[in-house]
Amino acid sequence: MMFSADGMFLPKPRLFKRQSFNFLASFHPQKSAPKPPHLPLLADKCTSMNQLKQIHAQMIVSDRIHDDYAASRIISFCALSDSGDLNYALKVFNTTRAPNSFMFNTMIRAQASSSNPFEAIILYIKMRKLGLIPGKYTFPFVLKACINCCSLNPSKQIHADVVKFGLELDMYIVNGLIRCYCICGDMGAARKLFEEVPEWKLLIWTAIISGYARNFCSNEALALFDQMLGQGVEPDAATLSSVLSACARSGSLEMGKQVHVYIKEKRIEVGLILGTALVDMYAKNGEISVARSLFDKMAERNTASWNAMICGLAVHGHAEEAFRLFQEMQKAKIAPNYVTFVGVLSACCHAGLLEVGKEIFLSMKRVYGIEPGIEHYGCMVNLLGRGGKLAEAEELINGMLCEPDIVVLGALLGACKDH
Repeated sequence: MMFSADGMFLPKPRLFKRQSFNFLASFHPQKSAPKPPHLPLLADKCTSMNQLKQIHAQMIVSDRIHDDYAASRIISFCALSDSGDLNYALKVFNTTRAPNSFMFNTMIRAQASSSNPFEAIILYIKMRKLGLIPGKYTFPFVLKACINCCSLNPSKQIHADVVKFGLELDMYIVNGLIRCYCICGDMGAARKLFEEVPEWKLLIWTAIISGYARNFCSNEALALFDQMLGQGVEPDAATLSSVLSACARSGSLEMGKQVHVYIKEKRIEVGLILGTALVDMYAKNGEISVARSLFDKMAERNTASWNAMICGLAVHGHAEEAFRLFQEMQKAKIAPNYVTFVGVLSACCHAGLLEVGKEIFLSMKRVYGIEPGIEHYGCMVNLLGRGGKLAEAEELINGMLCEPDIVVLGALLGACKDH
């Protein structure tokens, strides 16, 4: 990393000496580099970090980098573009003399979706300490960061700031706050906020219904869905998916069927998300034939779609069919995930497929890079125990990376009793 005399982050020297300026020259009829005033505008036309670094280098040479607009264009491309580089954006941001609200908002937005969303919250705190006023382009993204790292305490402080700056009626901010409280499990705060909203738009209905469904409060989710329909608000696919999720978790088959009828009557397109929610609802409620029919009719399926069907088959005693479906999933080149292997190992356990189960368990880390979790170990201990392989089951438990829970130990004790 290199810095100028005044602490400004510099690109590598080759940008000044060896790298050609074909990109810069392409914007000038005489094939010469554009004049300094036009450099920030070119940042928006970049398609790669290579091009961006050429412009950045010229800005530094021409002393344009201390211009707020010029620095903001560099930061914006690096932080938000698909071709950008968040680390590079951070270096430029951290060496900017006085970052403005736009720069902070850009970095908060980028960090909120990064692998370390808490950095967005730290940036927000720094922004407030500098006396900069957050606004409608700040709060939705810092709340997204709180959602992504399940941080309740910062959420409450941000909520206070939302009220302080008079943005408590902004629908997108309220939506973020409700979702945040729901993700953190504070349904009391989420419901209170919902009740205080003067106008319940679909966005807000979806947030609160989804929150209740996520927190296994199925009765509340279904009651709100009825209330929403009673007020003449027509749900979209996202809302309907949330209600179907509540029906799946609570075992409310009749309500799920009502939602399905509503979808048919309103001729709502059943795409990937809604189709998966329907399959999951019917499968979890034991309507396997209906679930399989819907699954087979889906024009597009993702990992969640396959998981819903495989797990439904496994739980309701259709182990061999679940395993065959897993093989079809592999042939379709759909990548399995953590949940997939819970379903498949459960199927192997029910069907007594000991060797197959062992091979699948070993393939999780070896082939797919998925570290087995407590549910997978539970299935394997159960499978080994049923097969009379008590020593192997005990050895597996002793080699676990996570602490065995009551289900895992109970499976071993049950096997000891049977054998």
